[in-house]
Amino acid sequence: MEFRYKAAGDSAILMELDAGIDEKTNKRIIHLSKLIEDKTEEGFGEVIIGYRSILVQYNPLRLSYQQAVELLKYLETNNDSNKYEKRRHIEIPVLYGGEHGPDLESVATYNKLSPKEVISIHSDASYLVYFMGFTPGFPFMGGMSKRIATPRLENPRISIPSGSVGIANNQTGIYPVESPGGWRLIGQTPMRLYDWQANQPFLLHAGDKVTFKEIQIDEFNEIKEQVEDGKYIPVIKN
Repeated sequence: MEFRYKAAGDSAILMELDAGIDEKTNKRIIHLSKLIEDKTEEGFGEVIIGYRSILVQYNPLRLSYQQAVELLKYLETNNDSNKYEKRRHIEIPVLYGGEHGPDLESVATYNKLSPKEVISIHSDASYLVYFMGFTPGFPFMGGMSKRIATPRLENPRISIPSGSVGIANNQTGIYPVESPGGWRLIGQTPMRLYDWQANQPFLLHAGDKVTFKEIQIDEFNEIKEQVEDGKYIPVIKN
């Protein structure tokens, strides 16, 4: 399946696939986006990916629209899918329910489950980070069971604490910074997903695999203290 190419203003190109939202498509998107990122000397700039799309900025003083499209098509057909095969696996500790997950009960009620069943289903799955967006470091992830899918809140909250873990329809996500939002909050992680002062400000990246580990309040406070002191080491497996 080939990409469709569309002009996005006078210095960007939108590449789109008529494909499903799945791991195979995500793998192809990530591989190609990294190939494009390696071609900055040819005139390409920022590359932004979606579920099945890539937005590519280019320098119109160096490349015409047609030249940029031709180079992108060349990269598309010469995409070495094994070059960026490795995926990271990150474990995210979560304190579920209570003041840290005020919507856990409503998610359970909506799906005719107990809160413990929601926690078990949510923490038993492995999630794929498709792309980042909304706020710095916010992961859009797939892989959540339909058994705990729940609509967004009718009235979004004005402020959601950083680290909050939420559910919206058939997706789960983590709020990396304090922000407004309408996802149903089922827990909170003491980990820091975004640190603008760090050399690598984002904990998660597109293509990562994520699992959630249930923790209790004592461990939550212990990890939070380690994070604030800069001593916490995330569990990351390659």
